[in-house]
Amino acid sequence: MRPSDGPRPTLPGQLFWLLLAMMVPISAVQAEAPEFAALFAEAGVQGTIVLDRLDGQQIIVHNAARAEQRLPVASTFKIFNTLIALEEGAISGIDEVLPWDGRQHDYATWNQDQTLKSAFAVSCVWCYQRLAERIGAERYRVHLAQADYGRLEEPFVTTAFWLDGSLTISAQEQVRFLRQVIDRRLPYRPETYAGLRAIMLAEEGRDFRLYAKTGWAARATPQIGWYVGYVETAEATWIFALNLDTRDESDLPLRQSLTRASLQAKGIIGE
Repeated sequence: MRPSDGPRPTLPGQLFWLLLAMMVPISAVQAEAPEFAALFAEAGVQGTIVLDRLDGQQIIVHNAARAEQRLPVASTFKIFNTLIALEEGAISGIDEVLPWDGRQHDYATWNQDQTLKSAFAVSCVWCYQRLAERIGAERYRVHLAQADYGRLEEPFVTTAFWLDGSLTISAQEQVRFLRQVIDRRLPYRPETYAGLRAIMLAEEGRDFRLYAKTGWAARATPQIGWYVGYVETAEATWIFALNLDTRDESDLPLRQSLTRASLQAKGIIGE
């Protein structure tokens, strides 16, 4: 009998299970962060923030119940809307000019010609409404379903569904969507992803790059402020999604300041 034909040696039970455990990926455990709770309390606002490490090793959250609650997506949809517009050819690139029609808007920065890059930066509503007319309702349905993005109430207005509360999403879903974007798991062209990345860069520090978009659901009760995106450091990439109840426009800076303070509290970015 050849040695290979005989009974195979077996590992001791404990060693077998230890080796098996090492081979199975370990899911990150979601942990509440008391320091985040202190930051929100100090600011005097109700909200949530989710920090999720891209490699799956750590998830940190404040107010886990709220992080699962769907709220109006507001202008954070411009992240996905940019991808859709570029992929559908509703605009040729981030520098194509969208001519202003001369109508006066509440924000002076909207009252001029825009490119996709500038429209994203100033959160220009009429710019993305014009693109929405070119994209059409049916293509939006396809893209939203493909990405499993939030919840869309039917029927909806093609040029207003992200503004009027028809499209809602949770902080956890925002993070899951951004993970698909960063990993390029959606079936879009490399140029589409590159275009979004170029216009989404919000801040560049000595040791990090932060890509993000604000949102303000001013028609909701209470009004909801959003800040979602991701930050790249030498050590890791962290995805974040923050939302909070806003009393009025004066609370809007809290979106960025609470996110930054949370990232600093965990040592992800410096002072």
